[in-house]
Amino acid sequence: MTTRSAQPPWEFLLSASRNSLQSFELSRLAHASNLRKEIAALLDQWMEENAAAMLARWLLEQRERSSRAPDVLSAGESRNNGAHSASDNFLADRGASQPVNRGPA
Repeated sequence: MTTRSAQPPWEFLLSASRNSLQSFELSRLAHASNLRKEIAALLDQWMEENAAAMLARWLLEQRERSSRAPDVLSAGESRNNGAHSASDNFLADRGASQPVNRGPA
């Protein structure tokens, strides 16, 4: 990506004709519009990449929780003599029974 100087060409602008100034104005507006389109595309790409990274993080955390769940349940069973709480049932069923909503196809 190239960057341009923010300084306008003062000597040219001060001595330019009306047509030259109009042409310069239109070229700068066109360039600004192109930059806005590039920025919008970059922002869209940035949001998609962040969403993918957050999904991966969430999946990692879910896998860690599910791998720890048998340990927690077995520890809870030994402490509670086999009794389960309502939250144990809810958390155990939640991962397997919840459908994934991916939005409109």
